[in-house]
Amino acid sequence: MFTIGDFAAFGQVSARTLRHYDALGLLRPAKVDETTGYRFYTAEQFSRLNRIVALKDLGFSLQQIGEIVDAKLSAEELRGMLRLRQAQLEDELARSTNRLASVEARLRLIEKEGHMPTDDVVLKRIAPIRVAELSAIAPSYDGEDVGPVVQPLFGQLFERLYAAGVDPAGSPIAYYEDLEDETVRVHAAVPVTADPADVDVLELPELAQAATIVHQGDMMAADRSMQTLARWIQDNGYRSHGYAREVTLQFDPDNPANWVHEFQIQVTAPG
Repeated sequence: MFTIGDFAAFGQVSARTLRHYDALGLLRPAKVDETTGYRFYTAEQFSRLNRIVALKDLGFSLQQIGEIVDAKLSAEELRGMLRLRQAQLEDELARSTNRLASVEARLRLIEKEGHMPTDDVVLKRIAPIRVAELSAIAPSYDGEDVGPVVQPLFGQLFERLYAAGVDPAGSPIAYYEDLEDETVRVHAAVPVTADPADVDVLELPELAQAATIVHQGDMMAADRSMQTLARWIQDNGYRSHGYAREVTLQFDPDNPANWVHEFQIQVTAPG
């Protein structure tokens, strides 16, 4: 028989791990000395230990491993667990591959520009949100065309909400859509929990995967952040869809330098 120390050494686990397995009923010693409490194991138990270690390396929990090694699962149940674990590992691999691509893109940017970029792009899911909005047409998506349209729209929207006794339930959102005559429909929206009159109320759809960046300062200088966002999307192999949403995080009517916006644009993954 083997002492717990020898059994642990041959099995390439720690004695502490074996004690934990004993407490869980996962791998009990073949014998315990009644006087000293020392644990002893047989050579035949290496097979069970190796199976536990192999299943643990696959990412199964100790509870799942106990059910597997004690044959409490049918072949179909075991197959289902393995398929689920396969899907989890594939998802982890995809996320790790995306992180690697992001690291490589950041390295290329540092090598190209000679410094660490301060404008970070973050991928996130944007949940659907119920908004009240007003919209109007702008000649183009250029800043000098959009600005004179979107700012009065928000003024009118807040006046109507105030008159209806409805408080905004979140940050203002501007978003845009192309029209057939190459003009752009500008939407000024704000989250609400009520249905005010004289404005459109709708659900702004989810962005399942959005590349986002925070822009600080005047929106007339937004091109800088948008170029950073576009370069990140290209360098990481993503594909963008439509125009970015602009979420106002901070607004100072007296000093545009204090404005803070988040740009959110729908993207699809590489491949």
